[in-house]
Amino acid sequence: MSSSATTEVTGQDHVWSVSEHLDDILGSVRPLEPIELQLLDAQGCVLVEDVTVPVSLPPFDNSSMDGYAVRVADIAGASEEFPAVLTVIGDVAAGQSEQPEVGAGQAARIMTGAPLPPGAEAVVPVEWTDGGLGEGPVSGMRAHSAAPEGASGEVRVHRAAEARAHVRARGSDVRAGDRALTAGTVLGAPQIGLLAAIGRGTVKVRPRPRVVVMSTGSELIQPGEELAKGQIFDSNSFSLTAAAREAGAIAYRVGAVADDAETLRSTIEDQLIRADLIVTTGGVSVGAYDVVKEALSSVGDEDEDGSGIEFRKLAMQPGKPQGFGSIGPDHTPLLALPGNPVSSYVSFEIFVRPAVRALMGLPDVHRPTARAELVADKALSSPEGKRQFLRGQYDAEAGSVRPVGGAGSHLVAALAHANALIVVPEDTASVEPGADVEVVLLG
Repeated sequence: MSSSATTEVTGQDHVWSVSEHLDDILGSVRPLEPIELQLLDAQGCVLVEDVTVPVSLPPFDNSSMDGYAVRVADIAGASEEFPAVLTVIGDVAAGQSEQPEVGAGQAARIMTGAPLPPGAEAVVPVEWTDGGLGEGPVSGMRAHSAAPEGASGEVRVHRAAEARAHVRARGSDVRAGDRALTAGTVLGAPQIGLLAAIGRGTVKVRPRPRVVVMSTGSELIQPGEELAKGQIFDSNSFSLTAAAREAGAIAYRVGAVADDAETLRSTIEDQLIRADLIVTTGGVSVGAYDVVKEALSSVGDEDEDGSGIEFRKLAMQPGKPQGFGSIGPDHTPLLALPGNPVSSYVSFEIFVRPAVRALMGLPDVHRPTARAELVADKALSSPEGKRQFLRGQYDAEAGSVRPVGGAGSHLVAALAHANALIVVPEDTASVEPGADVEVVLLG
């Protein structure tokens, strides 16, 4: 963070822009060190090295159908009226190491994925044959265990086939020496499958960041409990933990912490052991019970490099009060967000999500944006000098966005129906219906 940071409330006369605050965060957060992980543990992580294919896929010519491996000359001109009659010399199953050699006038019953046996030039699907039953075309094979005689006798083929028909060639997917995946790839299910298919049991990645989320406020209780007078349910810790997981983190939710500086301080210190990033909500404004400031004045680093937690006012609505710095022996980043539900969620999207993505080592840490036509009954007002983020419903097909709910930072219901944030710049006090606006896409 900036060199002017201290563990006290600082910069009270300076109002930070959204861009300044975000740049300070991203300038301080460094990608996590790479580690070698088992494939399933690497899901969602970012690859840090190119992966080269050690063996071609498929590693051998194999059948793409259940049917019969044949020589092309033996089935030339075959039809239902004049079928080619071939001698069945055995089965070729997937995983079978030894295959019979197909000679003139012969066929081997073959299963999908099984190696093409020597001598065979093509595969005819079983539906093009009588299945060895001496009648018309069949729709499938009987199980070998129930009818082992299907691997012998004769089969009538009712259609001709060209060479290599229904054969998946060796290396037709990827060849040995090809680049399978490039550094920077986020490993999802298809990428994990490819790594397994080429024989990689482990892979070098940047681990998913561990993010600890905690709410503060004596009025907060766990959902499912009975509300007493003056209490509300803790929603912030749930929404932000879910948001951290959506961003790619391993997120831990800590139950709401009461407005007691010592309790909050000890809770934060306890969580440092499992945190690459800590997020708090509430207690960052100017009230007498805003204990996050009080607690972090003691838990923050007090090193010669001047690091610590700095509390700021931003030219932003919602989300004016913010805190950022590092704590503990490992200088763990901490972002202190306001407590109103909409303020905390918007702050997460604009500041915390990019930090999480930066820890992952992703080159692009921001949500995608788009331009859209504003659909509204009247002009939208915005405080001049502040960047405003309004909840919106974006219609990609129409290229339009409609505001959802009002501007109040407590209107959490509208947030659940929004799929975008409408951005009103600092120098704009009013946006007329039909205007071209920037939207941050949340989906």
